[in-house]
Parts: sequence; C-alpha cells; structure tokens
Amino acid sequence: MRRDPSGWATRVDDETIARFGEGGQWTGVTLARCARERARNESNRVAVVDGERRIGFAPLYERGVRLASALRAIGLQRGDVISFQLPNWHEAMVVNLAASIGGFVCNPIIPIYRDAEVGFILKQSRTRVLFVPTTFRSVDYLAMVARLRPSLPDLREVVLVRDTREGYRSFDRWMTEQNGELRSLEQSFPDVDPNDVKLLLYTSGTTGDPKGVLHTHNTLRAEIDAVISFWAFTERDVVWMPSPVTHITGYLYALELPFATAMKAVLMERWDAAAGVRLIEEHGASFSIGATPFLVELVSEVERRKTALPSLRLYGSGGAPVPPEVVKRATQALPNCLTFRVYGSSEAPTVSLGVARGDPVERGATTDGRIVNNEVRIVDGDGNDVEMGREGEILVRGPEVMVGYTDPRHNAEAFDEQGFFRSGDLGFVDEHGYITVSGRKKDLIIRGGENISPKEIEDVLHRHPAIVEAAVVAMPHSRLGETACAYVALRPGSKLELTDVVAFLEDAKLARQKFPERLVVVDELPHTASGKVLKHVLRARIASDAREG
Repeated sequence: MRRDPSGWATRVDDETIARFGEGGQWTGVTLARCARERARNESNRVAVVDGERRIGFAPLYERGVRLASALRAIGLQRGDVISFQLPNWHEAMVVNLAASIGGFVCNPIIPIYRDAEVGFILKQSRTRVLFVPTTFRSVDYLAMVARLRPSLPDLREVVLVRDTREGYRSFDRWMTEQNGELRSLEQSFPDVDPNDVKLLLYTSGTTGDPKGVLHTHNTLRAEIDAVISFWAFTERDVVWMPSPVTHITGYLYALELPFATAMKAVLMERWDAAAGVRLIEEHGASFSIGATPFLVELVSEVERRKTALPSLRLYGSGGAPVPPEVVKRATQALPNCLTFRVYGSSEAPTVSLGVARGDPVERGATTDGRIVNNEVRIVDGDGNDVEMGREGEILVRGPEVMVGYTDPRHNAEAFDEQGFFRSGDLGFVDEHGYITVSGRKKDLIIRGGENISPKEIEDVLHRHPAIVEAAVVAMPHSRLGETACAYVALRPGSKLELTDVVAFLEDAKLARQKFPERLVVVDELPHTASGKVLKHVLRARIASDAREG
C-alpha cells in the first residue's frame, strides 16, 4: 500500500508499478501535460462547445493555470480535494484542469444530490473548495451549502459559478485576480507524480453510504489510451456529451478525452432528444456514449425527423440493462453508426468496449462486447474459475482499475488476493472473447445508469413512526430500466400512502431519484432462517406485477 499525498492509502505498490509501468500501460502522461501541449500546438482549435460559447484549447488551459494559482494562493497543497457540483458546463473542465496542474484531487458531485449525500461526501473527502451554481433547475445550492457548512470544518471556500453574491467568491473574478504572466505561473507548479490520486468519485454501495473511488493520473490515462486505440479516435472526431460530467462516463469522455486527441467536446446542459439531434447535426458529432434512455429517445427522435445523422459513427450504451431490440433498432435508424453495448463502472471504467466494424449486429446487441485493456475472471461462489460460457461473478484486473476506496475497510472486500476487483456483477465470456453481463450480486438499483443504494433509502424509512420494517428493491421501468419499489410492514393500526413516503424522504433531504415510485404494504416481509430479508423474492414479485400490469 502507498500513502498518497491526499492521505489515503492506495494499492499503488512496486509490484503494480512494475506490472503496468514496464508494460507501457501507465505512461505517466497527465492531463496537465496534454492540455499544455494542446494550448501551444492547437491554440486556435475549439476544445469545447457550451451553449453559445466556443472555447479553444489555449484559453481553456490558461483558465486552468490561473484557477490552480488561485487555489494555491489560499493555501491549498498537493493532495487537497476540490469538489464541484455543476451541470455540463465548461467550467467543470477548468476545475478538472486546475486539479491536474496543481496536484489537487478533483471530486465531481452529481448535481441532483442533496443534503444527505452532499454532506457525507464533503465531510468524508475533507473538501477544501466547493464550486457550485447559485441555483440550477429546482435546486437551491446556496441554501443547501448554508445548511451544511457548519458541519464541514475542512471547507475553506465556496465558489459560485455563473453568479455573484456577497460573501462568496466568484469563479470568473477569482481567476482574473491571478494576473501574472502565464508562462511564469505555469512554471511555478512542479511536475505531478502520475501515481498520485487525481479523481475521487463517489458511487452508491450496498452498505448505504457512498463509497469513494480513487483513481490516479495513470489509471485515468490508461483508460483514455485504450478507447483512443480501440475506437480509432483522431482530432477529426467530435464527442457529444449529454451524460453528466459528474459520472465516470461524462467525466472521462468530455473532461479528459478531448485533450488527449485534440477532439472537440459538445456539452449538453440537460437532456432533450430534439436538441440533441440538432447539436449532432450542427457540430458533426461522431461519438457519444450514454445510458439506455438516451439512446432510446435519440433513436425515436431520429425516426420522427426522418434523419440519419451521417456524422455519428460510434454510440456506446451501458450503465443500465440494454435490451437487444434497442441496439437493433438503433442500427437501422443510424446506418452510419456502430451501436453497441459496453460494460464498466466507476471502479473499472471500461471492461469492454463493444464490437468492431464487421462484427454481426446480433453480437453487438446481445453481448457487452470485447474485453479490452483488462484481465477478466469468471468465478463461482467459492472463487474458483468456471468453464467458458458459464455464469459467475466478474472479476477484473487492469491498468485502469481504481487504486482503492477512501475507506480501507472496503478494499479487503473489493479485491481478491491476486489484485482482481470483485465487480459484484454476474456474467460469462464466450469463445470469441465477448463478455455478457447477465445480472448482479450487488443489491443495487440502476436507474437510468445511476446506481442507487436500497439500504440508504431503507435506513431513512426505518425512522418513520408507522413502519416496522422496510425493504427497497429494483422495479422494472420502461424508460429508466429500473426504479425503486418499497415494501413495508406497518405498526398495528397504521396507514401509509406513497405520497407520505415521498414527503418523509423529502424532509430527510434525500435525492429525488431515490424516492420509491411504488409502495407495497405487506403484513410481513419474507425472511431467511437467519432473519435476512429475501429480496430476490420481492424483486420477482414486483417484476411479475409489472409484467401483468
């Protein structure tokens, strides 16, 4: 184990460095280095499109340097955490750049998270600076920060993006205060160790509280290099990104990938299929990746408008179950586009990268694609490898796998003695080397690509005075894949409606996407002999009810 400047213990040791460093998979190339080269060699090329804004590599890099200088000026040191809870705005790219330049740890927070999640993340990560909008859509971030700040002793500054308020730093104004000569400012930063933690991303776990996933500059770059090679990206490609840049997908392919290839990123602030089609056509977007609902609604809009989006050549879908019919329909609607399923997670971003040109459409529709840049084992309940084609738990080891969790207790459960990450997903590998994810051991709900921890919801529901016992399980949903269904047993004489549950969770300041969309009141929940709730029984019941309904 290596003690990182951030204070966390990581799985970067001499053996790991030798395995991936000598093999050339850990190149030591950081985002800061790439951005500096782009600023000097492609200074006039547009790096990002954000609404009406068109920003080139040179000004983007300069803003990153000046922000890093501003952070250092208030005392931030290598390994300190900076968090942002922003929509798909170019300012997220600047924050991420500043983290790489200054050796800070970047912590994206999903914009729909509220007090319960944000408070936990900021406290556990020991965040020093937080970047937020004043408000966005229905969320008042300033009010939320005001409620949380008394319990966050490490939080030094709250920086407002695209707004100004007395008592808060303004993002744009703060950067312009760093008015030194650019070359002098950038040279004042020492080279960052590529094995330092660069990204801290929280993901829902089965134990309730989010888990902090740690990635280094090297693990992130290994993933980026793999997709560039497999998908043959060049500076002529354009990535259209409707997925949140606070997810691993949006983060990698909108905030990191453009600097590695000099390609343009087109950001989409909020999802709208019609607007998405217009952006693809206007900017000649050639690549996108997102959860199932994005693909389904994009294809519906394409069919409605009778367009073929000829510039789009690659679309990967994952993060939630992708029915084969969806891929087949997309292939017909987008004849120039290779549409496929992919498999990965925050911990292991791209275990598979879909199919290649010439592969049968059926293979892209029914498998999750070729295993790339990773070793995969399929094991039984005792950890033994199973025969090819047989289902088991998916274990992954590779240069892009995370270097650990913030809580070291989670690492012992997550990795086996050979350093393979236990994904908690079930699947099999066929004789052609294609992996298919068939289910999961984890008790998670995957709602539109977002992992939701049932226990986190259950812990709140158990505080309700009318509830004796609660169990939350995944329920099929036509658009989002899955949503939450709550089974509850009530105290004698009590009554409870779904609206009561929603109001209770609202008062607890839980994110809205975690609210159950169905409530089932039962006399008692099914249990094992040891008292554990038989959630597979409840999942089967609600799935059957959904089919019959």
